Amino acid sequence: MEHAEGSIVIDAPLEDVMEVLEDYEAYPEWAEVRTAQIRERGEGGRAREVAFEVDVPVLGKATYTLSYRYAPGDTGLSWTTKEARGAIRDIRGEYLLNEISDSETKVTYRLAVEIGILVPGFVRTEGAKRVIENALERLKRRVEMG
Repeated sequence: MEHAEGSIVIDAPLEDVMEVLEDYEAYPEWAEVRTAQIRERGEGGRAREVAFEVDVPVLGKATYTLSYRYAPGDTGLSWTTKEARGAIRDIRGEYLLNEISDSETKVTYRLAVEIGILVPGFVRTEGAKRVIENALERLKRRVEMG
């Protein structure tokens, strides 16, 4: 399983960042996700399980359902794979939010992915790093656009 991590500072309050992260059904508008559908909600209406369909460059299509947990004080969220098919066998990760000021939030994204097909190690490592960088840049743009 390949691991990658990255951080970015977003010019917005922590609550605004968390709001975008929890709006799973809007992911196709800004994240590299084809579809996102909430399958189960928990306490307070928060999504507990979300099904995604993505196109993985070079590797093809992947579908997976993730189980979500939320950090105390809305300081982040984490996920594990409930089921996966296609190019991705397992995906785990988390967004950690750290309020720098009333108008700035540091976001750290950690991701671990197991690819469903045999791919050289350096390709997996570089792919995971690129996913992190792209996801953080897209999140920053989405939050800061409002």
